[in-house]
Amino acid sequence: IMELQSDNIYHVYNQGNNRQAIFEGYNDYLMFLKKVRQFVKPHCDILAYCLMPNHFHFLLNVTEKSTELVKQGNIEVTRLSNSFRLLLSQYALDFNKKHDRSGSLFRQKTKSKLMVDSNQAFICFQYIHQNPWKAGLVDKIEDWEFSSFRDYSLMRNGSLCKKEIAFNLIDVNEQTFLEDSYGVVIEEGLRNTLFSHN
Repeated sequence: IMELQSDNIYHVYNQGNNRQAIFEGYNDYLMFLKKVRQFVKPHCDILAYCLMPNHFHFLLNVTEKSTELVKQGNIEVTRLSNSFRLLLSQYALDFNKKHDRSGSLFRQKTKSKLMVDSNQAFICFQYIHQNPWKAGLVDKIEDWEFSSFRDYSLMRNGSLCKKEIAFNLIDVNEQTFLEDSYGVVIEEGLRNTLFSHN
């Protein structure tokens, strides 16, 4: 269960069980994003995201609403933890039915890492967007469709991310966004600050 405190930014991520693919094709990505809109978006501010073939990343601003407790069976969990649980279980059900498979699709624990300051959040923001490019899936960051990069580079008018909040909380500049994104070098050492080790 994710430990979350309101008025903080978190990097939230999970991957396929045994690193298997969680998206088989274009429509799977769309199905997942539709469920993100349904389950996650109402309970936090999404600042950035990237869906990769076998994992996903979100950068979230956790609000008072995110940390309200809701009952889940015999335990109480935060609204945001519960929304990720619903997102993944609902998506896995649909994915398994569609691809004629059974069993768990995701790793059991969705992880969250607190971003201690705006600089760390900025690095995480860039890291999330650079993921497909660094992995060699695309030649340019903006070629990857399933991340918030195109929304920030004004190539499309997406409504999943709260861009204004990102501009306020992280040092992201819409005017210089594109060149900034290629200019930020994420060292291996920095990568360790973006992931939780529990």
